[in-house]
Amino acid sequence: MTALDLSPYGIEPETVVRNADPAQLYEEAVRLDPTAAIASSGALTIRSGKKTGRSPADKRIVRHPESEDDIWWGPINMEIDDHTFSINKERAQDYLNTRKRIYVMDGFAGWDSTHRLKVRIICSRPYHALFMHNMLIRPSREELASFGEPDFVIYNAGEFPANRQTKFMSSKTSVDLSFEDAEMVILGTQYAGEMKKGIFTVMHYLMPKRNVLSMHCSANEGPAGDVSLFFGLSGTGKTTLSADPNRKLIGDDEHCWSDDGIFNIEGGCYAKAVGLSAEAEPEIYDAIRYGTVLENVIYDEDTREVDYDDTSITQNTRASYPLEYIDNAKIPGMGGHPDNIIFLTYDAFGVMPPVSKLTPEQAMYHFISGYTAKVAGTEMGVDEPQATFSACFGAAFLVWPPAKYAEMLAEKIREHDAEAWLVNTGITGGPYGTGHRVPLKYTRAMVDAIHDGALLDAPKETEPVFGLEVPTECPNVPDDILMPRKTWDDPAAYDEKARTLVGLFNDHFENYEDMAAPEVAAAGPQLQAA
Repeated sequence: MTALDLSPYGIEPETVVRNADPAQLYEEAVRLDPTAAIASSGALTIRSGKKTGRSPADKRIVRHPESEDDIWWGPINMEIDDHTFSINKERAQDYLNTRKRIYVMDGFAGWDSTHRLKVRIICSRPYHALFMHNMLIRPSREELASFGEPDFVIYNAGEFPANRQTKFMSSKTSVDLSFEDAEMVILGTQYAGEMKKGIFTVMHYLMPKRNVLSMHCSANEGPAGDVSLFFGLSGTGKTTLSADPNRKLIGDDEHCWSDDGIFNIEGGCYAKAVGLSAEAEPEIYDAIRYGTVLENVIYDEDTREVDYDDTSITQNTRASYPLEYIDNAKIPGMGGHPDNIIFLTYDAFGVMPPVSKLTPEQAMYHFISGYTAKVAGTEMGVDEPQATFSACFGAAFLVWPPAKYAEMLAEKIREHDAEAWLVNTGITGGPYGTGHRVPLKYTRAMVDAIHDGALLDAPKETEPVFGLEVPTECPNVPDDILMPRKTWDDPAAYDEKARTLVGLFNDHFENYEDMAAPEVAAAGPQLQAA
């Protein structure tokens, strides 16, 4: 820990705790935070307050002449003006000045020193400092001593609300970002993920300006140095499938692809903890130990054993831990140019094949679409799936229009001869309620076959719904599950459900047709919609 003067940031507390070791942050969290406790595994359990997830409806970006023409304005990137940003920043500074102890975490975003950002977090909860100690790339003592001025600063005053009467405010929560000032202000939410995703949003803006593709994906590397990227929305298996005991984990969530290869943006992982078990996800389970932050979990008051199946606080229970807590993590988090791009979807309609090969145009189409499906629930006995589309498998964090990221991805796929695949980890054998989820062991076998080249050379058949090339055989996978229509007892019912799904795809893609090339639009569904 080194001393730091925060007066240039308008903050002058009695004590500044800079880059404290986890042990000190544990001590201060347990002493000062009534929600903190130490689990039997050694992890620090904590509550994030009323907000247990991100608040995308409260995110604002300063509209400024230097950047406004670059930004994909709309419900993802809502505007705020300089004046209101200054008001909220001063509100955050005023609150932080009421705290006797302020915590600062200085670290890096990006393992590639050519492109990394120096980030400074200013906060008042030890938990937030420990979280960012895990999620940023931790500087050595020498790097910290020569850290200098940061490239980006986050003022986290999440315990203090925004003023709802202030222009542009929609609630007491506000997450505001200024690219020109290189600052972010957090008010009215203590959910730690806002800091992590705020930095990702900044990288999503800055990296494409350097011809570096920023991506919401996980990545791993095989024994021969072959790299795979896994794109997918929550619940599709992105973290689970990338944590492969036979491959080195480069990272589980945020990466960039430069002219030199890929690099992880983060120094840690932020894994969903709901339903976690040593049997299903041993790599993640074993990473939950001293130094890990466990958010919003329930534990036994006597034994301090965590119940990962208890979602009484939130479905979004999370674990934040350093990358090196994964036994086969690759440090530094960098790799060569990807050999395989794997898009993951959970299709609850039971229509999409469990694995298929994509052309570059199909890759762009499905990247822009970012499809998965969720079960709507059981209210009044209704169990209908709900389609979810998120451009580039991470629309909430995009800054430029989606087509820019899709074009960059397609260009890099062509330049480096990467293969693109679509893997459905969802339902087979019928729709949700009739069919069943593709067994994880089969999905792992398909991914293994992608990695060892078996699927590239396997015989393929074109399925009629999306025009995808589907392997007709795969090692350690029954042939009869590979073509989805054949798994249904009623093929006509499959056709009807397929037309419904095609209609949902078409409706969503209409939002992007004006920014997508004709060949990309033509790479969508081949079946006529219902």
